[in-house]
Amino acid sequence: MEVALNEWLWRQEYWLPPGITWEDMQDTEWVCYPRPRHLLLSLPLALAFIAVRLLFERYVAVPLSRQLGVKEKSPLKPTPNCILEIFYITQNKSPTESQVCSLSQQCGLHTRHVERWFRRRRNQDRPSMTKKFCEASWRFVFYFHAFFGGLIVLHDKSWFWDQREFWVGYPQQPLLPVVYWYYVLELGFYWSLLLTMAFDVKRKDHQEQIVHHFTTIFLISFSYCANYVRAGTLVMVLHDCADYVLELAKMFNYTKWKRVCDVLFIFFALIFIITRLILLPSRVIYSTYYYSMEIFQPFFGYYFFNALLMILQLLHVFWAYLILRMVYRFTFVGTIEKDVRSDAEESDDIISANEEEKPRKKNGTVGFQSATSNGLVTDWQMNAARLTNGHSKLS
Repeated sequence: MEVALNEWLWRQEYWLPPGITWEDMQDTEWVCYPRPRHLLLSLPLALAFIAVRLLFERYVAVPLSRQLGVKEKSPLKPTPNCILEIFYITQNKSPTESQVCSLSQQCGLHTRHVERWFRRRRNQDRPSMTKKFCEASWRFVFYFHAFFGGLIVLHDKSWFWDQREFWVGYPQQPLLPVVYWYYVLELGFYWSLLLTMAFDVKRKDHQEQIVHHFTTIFLISFSYCANYVRAGTLVMVLHDCADYVLELAKMFNYTKWKRVCDVLFIFFALIFIITRLILLPSRVIYSTYYYSMEIFQPFFGYYFFNALLMILQLLHVFWAYLILRMVYRFTFVGTIEKDVRSDAEESDDIISANEEEKPRKKNGTVGFQSATSNGLVTDWQMNAARLTNGHSKLS
């Protein structure tokens, strides 16, 4: 079975252009070509990254967050209630209106008290600001070193400046040791991100992040095995260029340095659009799609590699849409209200419009509950509270 699998998986028609065989890609004393087994080192490296991250967060990120003034807001604890707790764990964390009415009858509580209980319970499960700061600082450290390390590795390479050089001598392009380590370290880091997603802060684009990590791992692995190393290195540099600025902006957001955060976010938006919506398609994808056909005829690896790049590019368009929405709010509202991906804490002081406008009978007439006498806020106060509590810019 192993022989049959190897014969099917490593058929030269899949990985090599027409006219090239595996015999043409044999290593010699002076020349080494990429081999799939080389990437196995990325798995222990992923575990090493996780271990280093735990140490970094505990001994560097947490003390740094305290020094920079990251403040924790202790959420109000809900009153212990077995019925609501069981429903929260087993069925729904955000019950519908009919479910709230049913639960209020079972518990003998007002519907408003049931809704408040679920708000507080959800707030309890939300990650702390320190946890978010630690994640952002760890990713900033890696992306910062990966970007500038990538520039050091590639600045003197011909394909960094002229993308037609991707295909000169392809696929018989020797593997440079420094390029190999750049590749395997990037792959190990993305494996570590995928392995820790279950424990990291979950955002609204959680599913897109999973697709992104899988696509990136497949893209790095396949590009290495098919010796698309030159194109792959440029893709990684273009990605790391914007990522470390975003993580730095998040760190300043968690420390409440709003002005610095806003400036960094605008800077990130410009870099993101230039590198991922302009340079990546015009330099890398155009080269892999058109220039490569000047050297060889299309084959499976050509279609598969370009398909992965296009999936990655579609994700870039999705995130660019979210970024531009935030830039729009910054331009016309005056501040970036919040990251549209974030899972912000819900306030007990802000009551939903449905709650606030519940009619009640008084002296034979139908009226509305007094905002002052019942502890509710008026429309003006509610909007002010939303603005006050809505200045979390990045998750």
